[in-house]
Amino acid sequence: MRIIHTSDWHLGQNFYSKSRAAEHDAFLTWLLATAEHHLVDAIIVAGDIFDTGSPPSYARELYNQFVVKLQSTGCHLVVLAGNHDSVATLNESKDILAWLKTTVVASAGSAPFVLPLRDGSAGAIFCPVPFLRPRDIVTSQAGLSGAEKQQHLLGAITDYYQQQYDAACTLRGDRPLPIIASGHLTTVGASKSDAVREIYIGTLDAFPAQNFPPADYIALGHIHRPQKIGGQEHIRYCGSPIALSFDETGKSKYVNLVTFSDGKLAEVTPLEVPVTQQLGVVKGDLAAISSQLTQWKGNHADSPVWLDIEITTDDYLSDMQRRIQALTAELPVEVLLVRRSREQRERILASERRETLSELNVEEVFARRLALEELDETQYARLQALFMQTVHALQQEHDA
Repeated sequence: MRIIHTSDWHLGQNFYSKSRAAEHDAFLTWLLATAEHHLVDAIIVAGDIFDTGSPPSYARELYNQFVVKLQSTGCHLVVLAGNHDSVATLNESKDILAWLKTTVVASAGSAPFVLPLRDGSAGAIFCPVPFLRPRDIVTSQAGLSGAEKQQHLLGAITDYYQQQYDAACTLRGDRPLPIIASGHLTTVGASKSDAVREIYIGTLDAFPAQNFPPADYIALGHIHRPQKIGGQEHIRYCGSPIALSFDETGKSKYVNLVTFSDGKLAEVTPLEVPVTQQLGVVKGDLAAISSQLTQWKGNHADSPVWLDIEITTDDYLSDMQRRIQALTAELPVEVLLVRRSREQRERILASERRETLSELNVEEVFARRLALEELDETQYARLQALFMQTVHALQQEHDA
């Protein structure tokens, strides 16, 4: 039995006003060829197929085209919902896709099932655990403290996994089949990136790896950096197939090729995903930025490099945008973001914390908070205008 474990496609992502359609199309084309080359029996997508609950039409089209094209490989597809996915959106095509060797699991409650080999015979037992919403697995109890609620939820998730595993063992019987489980959540010790939205399942921020059942492989999603959990070969995040934030720049992206033999895990091989859109981060004062930009002279990539420029100088010049535009005018790059460095923003925030609210008026509080955001001039002006309209409206209500 061979599977490909992938996750966090985020089809339809808007990246600082840029579409990722070309990158996702290239990835899915590569994934199809890879599945065929390695004679893969199943592809498991561990959540966040889409970037939003209402994905744009081209993102749905990419998804549907992939399902159709996969038919020629004989490979089964399992799609699990993540925290970005809408249960309703995934379920709207669930019954149709079931006829195309595709199993969609959008919410809790699905029972384990047999995952077939390409020839149709039984290859593994799969425990389909998507992103678990508290209302699906926990009965609310009044009067619990915060710590008690956390323990209650932790117990509910642990029990859910154990019930899935027990049902999988029953379904397996005496057949020598591996048991594969999935999940879309944060585990204790997982290393995140800026693009990972913090998800707190109720009051629980991370699930202990030791609470997973003894499945042969646990395919996890939500964390965009590939990694083993607790140093264990069989509990893994594969990461996202493309960089979803600038802090993932330069990090290789993978899917996991997982091989089972005699009903047990035999090997996990990370397969590197080709990069089709270069990202770059340039950091420093104006002189350092100018020097670093020279690395892209003569770059002959099919598309310009998307840049994040972080200003570290304490003197944040008002004409910095114009200066950077002049520096990059003749280079094959496109600047998507110009911002103060994180260290600077933290210093500013720490300084402002020493001021009391009584020393500031409401406009000053808003202006200081807005300065910490990564906004272009148009966004900044619009937010300022909306804020002033709100303040004016509230003042009129007060005067009335």
